[in-house]
Order: sequence, then structure tokens, then C-alpha cells
Amino acid sequence: MDSVASTLAAQYHKVIDPLNARPRQAAVTTTAVALTLSLAWVLKDFHAWRSFGTGGTPPTWAGYWRMTKIRLNRMLLFGKDDLCDPSPLSSSGPQYLDPAAIPTREGPRPAIMARTMPQRQVPYKAGTADAGVEERVRTMMASLAAKHPSILDLRPSKTEGGSTDAIYAKPALETLNDKARDNKLLGTEIAHAHPSDGSLHVWLSEADAKIVVEKGWGMRFPLKFIDKGWAMVYAPRTMAEADVVERIVRAGIAWVSGVEV
Repeated sequence: MDSVASTLAAQYHKVIDPLNARPRQAAVTTTAVALTLSLAWVLKDFHAWRSFGTGGTPPTWAGYWRMTKIRLNRMLLFGKDDLCDPSPLSSSGPQYLDPAAIPTREGPRPAIMARTMPQRQVPYKAGTADAGVEERVRTMMASLAAKHPSILDLRPSKTEGGSTDAIYAKPALETLNDKARDNKLLGTEIAHAHPSDGSLHVWLSEADAKIVVEKGWGMRFPLKFIDKGWAMVYAPRTMAEADVVERIVRAGIAWVSGVEV
């Protein structure tokens, strides 16, 4: 009987053990594939993050992880916060943009990159913008600084980690906004353009930022601890749109420097 039992047991394990091993092998294979795909996505996302500018964060893996945590926290805590919604912004206080003179931007809002920082739009396809528009945006900060040297400085953008030029209000201005004197994150920075997509960040009064969002020219900044007037402005596609964008930047100059230009 013992020999029969041993034989039956051996035959049982010969049949059952491979069956038990198959789910384990499948699980290992599935896990390996998932890890490979995840690693590939992370590598692609990391390089895309660096190529679009890092929002002032060092372009390292540590910087990427810091921005990824902000991205995840925003998805979990503020997932329903529509940055195109102007309602969190107040209409009271100083205003340098005339709502009647700011047309509603034509067409749909541009697609936005799927990350919190840096805040960027998906670049327009080549040839979408009229001739000369991209160059005008690229040189807009230098041009304004050259026209108004008594109130503006042109320096690498602190908020963009020095990756692009920005205009700053001169710190010694008697008319300088008190918020700029006290704000350690923005300082006296007024505006900068992003070479990767042609969009801009501009520090506006809250009332002006609301006009920009309401009229479809931009969106609110995603980080709650930054002044509410710090807004993203979409890349212009025509010279007429570039005129509006420059008007918005000039409103930022007036707000921060206290001098209308």
C-alpha cells in the first residue's frame, strides 16, 4: 500500500505542481512588464520635464521627484480645481487692464502639459503662429527693459531658475508695490516668457489676473502659496494677440513697479 500511495502522490505532484507554478510565473511576468513600462514612462516624463524648463527646480532626479510629489498632492487634494475658473480671484483692488479693451481670446484654450510644475502649454505646431510672433515674444522682456531703463532691470528669471530672462522692477523705486518688497518667492520679478512653448508668467493685480482668466488669455497658477496675481498667459498666435499679451505685461509692470508705461 505504501508503494501505491507513493506512486499516486508522485503522479499528483507531477500534474499539480506545474499548474500551481503557472500563476506564480504569470504574476512575475506581469510585474516585470509593469515595472519596465513604468520605468520607461518615468524616463520619458523626466526628459520632457527638463526640456520644457523645470520651474526653477534643479534639473536633477531629486528635483524631478520634488515636482512629482507636488503633482501627486495636487491631483489628490485639488483634483477638481479648474485653473481656468476665475471665481477664486477678486475683482476689487487696483486694476490696470480695461476689460472693455481686452477682447475675448478666439478659439479653444491651448492644451496644457500634464504636470503641475513647470506650468506649460503644449507647444503649437510649427507654422501655427504668424511670422514674427515667436520672435516678438522671445524678445519682449529685453525690449521693454530697454524702453524703460529707469524702472526695469533685465535679469535671469529667479522663478525659472535662470533659464530665461525676466523683467524686474528696480528695488529702489519709491513707487514699488509693498507686496514686491515683502515677497521672498517672487521678489520684484514682473514677467518672463518660456522659450519652449511661448507662454508667459506675469505678476498682475488680482483684479487684472481675473480679467485675463475670464477673457481666455491665461489661467491661474497652481500653487496656493504663490500670490494670486501670478498668472500664466498663453502664447500668442497672431500679432494682434501679441499686442494683447504685451498689454498684459505692461499691466504687470504697473502693478509691481507702481509706474504705468
